[in-house]
Amino acid sequence: MDIKEIQSLIKFVAKSGVSEVKLKMEDIKITIKTGGGDHLETTTIVQQHPTMVPSPSVIQAPATEIGEPALLEAKEDDKLITVKSPIIGTFYRKPAPDKPIFAEVGQEISEGDVLCVIEAMKLFNEIESEVRGKIVKILVDDSTPVEFDQPLFLVDPY
Repeated sequence: MDIKEIQSLIKFVAKSGVSEVKLKMEDIKITIKTGGGDHLETTTIVQQHPTMVPSPSVIQAPATEIGEPALLEAKEDDKLITVKSPIIGTFYRKPAPDKPIFAEVGQEISEGDVLCVIEAMKLFNEIESEVRGKIVKILVDDSTPVEFDQPLFLVDPY
């Protein structure tokens, strides 16, 4: 089961009104709990054979686990690339409040450079660049909610 299937399952459960769903497969166990107005949605994913070991202090999932950020030509004339959010969550420009910002306007970036993190269900997902270029504009304010496929950055590719 890939992350897109898990995201679809979470959306389906949220829309269905079911309070709890448990799914067990060969190496994955998923529990999705939803509650009324005062309760938060909870998702637990346990893998018996993890492909990467998270840091003990911060749990992060790279963009490759959630799907790569969507890229789109903003305008054919200026050939700017729009980096879009691959998930729903809260956009952060820094890994922690006391850490430096990942990317600034005018900064040159390479493929694989972390541009931001998006927090979704208590997981901080690093959003990496798929292109080389220069950041022209940051389209989202720090600590604000973002939707799936929402534009985050404009990049002038090299």
